[in-house]
Amino acid sequence: MMSEDGDGADGERLVETEATVLCPYCGEINEIRLDPGGGRHQDYVEDCQICCRPWRVRVTYLADGGADVALEAEDSA
Repeated sequence: MMSEDGDGADGERLVETEATVLCPYCGEINEIRLDPGGGRHQDYVEDCQICCRPWRVRVTYLADGGADVALEAEDSA
């Protein structure tokens, strides 16, 4: 889930802090939290909330505050 696009009421750019992703193992939808404070490019491992298998998550924050989120099965890396 993303904060609204554009500027906030106080003129600050809103930044994406959640994403909806599909587990590459079980195919279930998961909501994950994003950490904009972790840098523009992030690469980390997170487990599926349903089947508990690990994914490699790659996040790139865009200039507009949106996030490009990609994940793949950890054992395929």
